[in-house]
Amino acid sequence: MENDNAGDRVIHDLRALATAAGPGTRLPSVRELTARHQASPVTVTEAIRRLVAQGLIETRPGRGTFVATPPTAQRVPDLSWQTVALGPRPRGEDEMQGLLALPPPGAIPLSGGYLDAELQPAAALGAALTRAARQPATWQRGPVEGREDLRAWFARETGTGLRAEDLVICPGGQAALSSAMRALAAPGDALLVESPTYLGALAVARAAGLRVVPVPVDADGVRPDQLAAAFTRTGARLFYCQPLYANPHGTTLAGHRRAQVAAAVRDAGAFLIEDDYARDLTIDGQAPPPLVADDPDGHVVYLRSLTKSTAPGLRVAALGARGQAGARLRAARLLDDFFVAGPLQQAALEFLSSPGWPRHRRALATALRARREALLTALRRHLPGLCPQSLPRGGLHLWVRLPDGTDDVAVAAAAAVGGVTVFPGRPWYAAEPPAPYLRLTYAATRPELMDEAVRRLAHVLR
Repeated sequence: MENDNAGDRVIHDLRALATAAGPGTRLPSVRELTARHQASPVTVTEAIRRLVAQGLIETRPGRGTFVATPPTAQRVPDLSWQTVALGPRPRGEDEMQGLLALPPPGAIPLSGGYLDAELQPAAALGAALTRAARQPATWQRGPVEGREDLRAWFARETGTGLRAEDLVICPGGQAALSSAMRALAAPGDALLVESPTYLGALAVARAAGLRVVPVPVDADGVRPDQLAAAFTRTGARLFYCQPLYANPHGTTLAGHRRAQVAAAVRDAGAFLIEDDYARDLTIDGQAPPPLVADDPDGHVVYLRSLTKSTAPGLRVAALGARGQAGARLRAARLLDDFFVAGPLQQAALEFLSSPGWPRHRRALATALRARREALLTALRRHLPGLCPQSLPRGGLHLWVRLPDGTDDVAVAAAAAVGGVTVFPGRPWYAAEPPAPYLRLTYAATRPELMDEAVRRLAHVLR
């Protein structure tokens, strides 16, 4: 009973002191309270514990007992200083977020940069990765430039263009593109690009501090006369190009222009970054060889990724060039992230070397042709004015022109509300677009949904 009374006295005393004092004020020690209230240390400690549980006081090991800081009195973090420290936000971030955004529930996707899950060789890739993961050697550090046998596969695919030692394995095409631009140009330098061109390339260039200069294209690809003029006017030493099924417009550089483009690059003493992202996405006929196959003097920097033709998770690409440029690229990749994970390289090589790879490419061409035709049929039925004049022979997209005066960005936003996702044309231009466009992706949706998707888009446009 005496202990209970002593404990009550300690609690009453501490409560009064804590109420009168401000948060963080030091309170009497256990020894002081023991002497003041003729209580045992155990009784005092128990009283303190009860008040701590009530949130009135707090103990700090090695320092003592203090009045607790109420949650409402805690300091609110001030992050406003970051506004000044970070400076302006880089251009293109919102567009890239939109490009990679998942469609809202219930919407039919006519936008996206990857194959529909039904078209991905997920089972074969999963089996290959499982086998690779069971091999202890794949978890060890390999050559920083990537497995020699995987680089040799990419080299063979270029024809006579590059050797295995000219290439470095990268974790996807976007990472390779970023390394290439930073390795071959300095902030403030001019970068020539096709107009329109891949949105991700524009974002990377701006993040690297490059001045992006657009060069017009037509149905035969980039115009060599305008390319030569742009080199002369800007003094640029770098040109980014997608000669095969260019994203977003699907154009392939015509055969009669290949030598003219190469001559313009050579005369300028410049490099051409050949983004061969769609090498494995041919639908009709045979794709022409890459430009690097006929580049003895090392003007072409070659980039090829496996991601678009397989699955988003297979982040494996190759980047390379002849001579000192190749050495610069390999050094840049080393600084960026050392090397690509061994099991992923092994899985990629196993799949590429198996009968499943050519079988997948044949099945993919058939499936993409069916989906492209389903989208075209739906456009002819619901929006005949949007049917493209020329049909890309490969790739993942159709590039359709909207009526003059249409706000393509507003159309894309309204379409998402209406249950179909499309991507506006404006962000694909480095300068003012000559007309409003939409990029419609046929690779992300099953053929039986194409008609409903275009019907929803037609409802928005009307």
